[in-house]
Amino acid sequence: MVRSMNEEMIKPYGDTLNDGIMQLSFTLPVENGARAKKAAEIYLSKLNLENISVVHAGKIADNFTYFVAYARAIPVLDYSGVKATEARTGEMNFYEINDLIRTKLSRPLSIVAASIGNDAHTVGIDAIMNMKGYKQDYGMERYPEIRAYNLGAQVTCETLVSKALEVEADAILVSQTITQKDAHLRNFTELIELLEAENLRGRFLLIAGGSRITNDLAIELGYDAGFGPGTLPSQVASFVVTKLMERKG
Repeated sequence: MVRSMNEEMIKPYGDTLNDGIMQLSFTLPVENGARAKKAAEIYLSKLNLENISVVHAGKIADNFTYFVAYARAIPVLDYSGVKATEARTGEMNFYEINDLIRTKLSRPLSIVAASIGNDAHTVGIDAIMNMKGYKQDYGMERYPEIRAYNLGAQVTCETLVSKALEVEADAILVSQTITQKDAHLRNFTELIELLEAENLRGRFLLIAGGSRITNDLAIELGYDAGFGPGTLPSQVASFVVTKLMERKG
């Protein structure tokens, strides 16, 4: 169905279409109380919001208060001007992916994955790599045509690259959950710079994943693709197979 000109102009949806109602949550460095709640309302008014209602204010530490609020947004967005990219994955399932690897690439794939830097979280990388997978979608360790190496968390870039060379990896998957002070950006960049310094950037498919990763951001950082929350193992595997087939011609 083709959208009309008016349908391209959008606002947040709450009770009725384009009513502009939003739910917001945030923390202010103030002690909880009537003054803190008023400060939250004033601050939200400075964000071009109206009809503000702070529905929750709770102390989370000395001089820190967490707020939940509802408000009505004023701006309207022209959706026709919004541009974004997604990693092309197709709709292949576990069996189709294995069959393509066996018949078109004629050899098992080798994939190495890790959470790098000081990030101790493995929930994202485990969802993609572990045999049980995610949302009833098998992880890569279960694929008979994929040699999957999950190095876990707090892996240095040097260790990751060394393992990738050792097992002749086709792809390197890097996950980052910690994002405070943009630590994930520094870690992602460190890996790219190491590969470029060693003249290895073109040797591997590089895939970034994490809570704040988009495909656009990953491409900007120098990766081949980026996958955010909710990604299924088959989507990542489909991307790897599709790109390798393109390279093979």
